[in-house]
Amino acid sequence: MKKLKQYPEYYDSEVEWLRYVPSHWEVVKSKRIFVETSIKGFPDEELLAATQTKGVIPKSLYGNTTVTATKNFETLKLVEKGDFVISLRSFQGGIEYAHYRGIISPAYTILKPQEEVVHKYYRYLLKSKRYISGLTLLVTGIREGQNIDTSKFKDSYLPLPPKQEQTIIANFLDYKTEKINRFIKKKKQLIELLNEQKAAIINQAVTKGINPNAPMKDSGIEWLGEIPEHWQVSRFKNICKVRQGLQIAQSDRLDSKEDNCYEYITIKSINNPTNPKEYIQNPSKNVICAKDDILVSRTGSTGEIVTNVEGVFHNNFFLVNYYRNKVKKEFLFYYLTSSLIKEHLLLVAGTTTVSDLNHGEFYKTPFFEFPLEEQKQIVNYIETETQKITKTISTIEKEITLVEEYKTALIAEAVTGKIDVIDFKLPTQETPLAMVAEEAANYNKR
Repeated sequence: MKKLKQYPEYYDSEVEWLRYVPSHWEVVKSKRIFVETSIKGFPDEELLAATQTKGVIPKSLYGNTTVTATKNFETLKLVEKGDFVISLRSFQGGIEYAHYRGIISPAYTILKPQEEVVHKYYRYLLKSKRYISGLTLLVTGIREGQNIDTSKFKDSYLPLPPKQEQTIIANFLDYKTEKINRFIKKKKQLIELLNEQKAAIINQAVTKGINPNAPMKDSGIEWLGEIPEHWQVSRFKNICKVRQGLQIAQSDRLDSKEDNCYEYITIKSINNPTNPKEYIQNPSKNVICAKDDILVSRTGSTGEIVTNVEGVFHNNFFLVNYYRNKVKKEFLFYYLTSSLIKEHLLLVAGTTTVSDLNHGEFYKTPFFEFPLEEQKQIVNYIETETQKITKTISTIEKEITLVEEYKTALIAEAVTGKIDVIDFKLPTQETPLAMVAEEAANYNKR
């Protein structure tokens, strides 16, 4: 890609989030570009939802939403395809574009673009990082109750490039973002394949061993097949005991650590580590886990494995008290995280409403007894082989992050005139998709 240039001349718009714009661009109040509409009385139109990632789409495509909180559809506002919608979340993710005609919450503001507007250009502008940063000045309320003040929005300023230039900028961004999105999709598909490769390595090692020349025998378990001849088929009941955690009332949980307090370990706290922690004071020793313990989730996300945590564990978990003379912790961890065992645990937990793994079914789960030294060798092999893949995945994830940052910056700079794309024409020859990463690296070095 040729180095992107700037326009020859700029002037200061004196709009904080926008600042310098090309000298031939106008900067005008939003009410010149958009007109608010509030048309009601169309109860039979399709229900719409405003989403931050897909714009305004049919509720049926989005899932449950608060749009249906009212049964009086007569009060819902009509949205035409091509309108823009200020939702209750616009202060976080920008103003949404309507891809469909339908009706939407009366709490939302409907904006109809005027003749001098190219819809695609403003779709990019009103979702750009620069513009969203400026929306904070238009907000009323605090925290979750924040709304964009419509009167403030109407008197706020937006850039208005010549209409033909709006089209060129939008076409440029369509081309660039489509290519970037394809690149990211390919990279994510590659990560999926690499994770499948990791899973295959673990499955093979914990159920077949790592000696390709070892004599094999039928395990007698159809879904496990053959195992090394010297392994003994066993069950979890022979190598561990389990303890179930405790459901503790919200009123008995503390939001700060005091004497003899332990962190409360829940599925929610594991999945959202940045959320405020909860603590339990003076708990029974039976529901306290140490970092060396292994927890298995028994309901909801059945079969998920947690270790290296300490505190009071919720009754959604089993604590697996394994016999150290029969099994290495690390081997048991990999065995439990193997997709074969996780699928088995999900199956025996059942799928009626919410899966629920009971003690009996867990104890009946197959396991293999063989020397601890061999378990250690298998663990070392798994860690060596999967670390290579993990490192590759980490490199790809960094590449995706770089390209996503490039996309965000490219949109913000194009729609605000910080780069000049007026000479852009669709290439006659497609450049290799791999060039996207190089473009991103060069762009970020500017």
